Amino acid sequence: MKADTQIWLKYAEENYLSAIILLEQRLLNNSIQNFQQSIEKYLKACCIENGIPPERTHSVQKLLNTLLTSGIRIELDESDTELIDSIYLPSKYPIGSALAEFEVTDDDCKILHIIALVHDKIYKQLNVNNLCK
Repeated sequence: MKADTQIWLKYAEENYLSAIILLEQRLLNNSIQNFQQSIEKYLKACCIENGIPPERTHSVQKLLNTLLTSGIRIELDESDTELIDSIYLPSKYPIGSALAEFEVTDDDCKILHIIALVHDKIYKQLNVNNLCK
């Protein structure tokens, strides 16, 4: 595995584990941010490992499309990617900003936790052991 891939995976794992801890502490907004960031970084690690320069984007859909264009398919439902992409900005800025209202619920965090398990799919794609296990 490439050294840069390992660095991206380490950061993705830290976001993932942070999200779990934050969810347990009911710090939902920060939890959802970290789930989104972990997914984004897992996908960028997969790009790097496969010699694909990762696009400078926070869009999971764009990253999935970049991988798919290179023949690498990571299974995520369209509704899952829409959810992940819809929470990036609203989870970073408070209600009342220029953005539309957004309030994180327990259900949002549970859904994102399930989606964040995409890390298993990335590790399978990279043919390496999961760092979280």
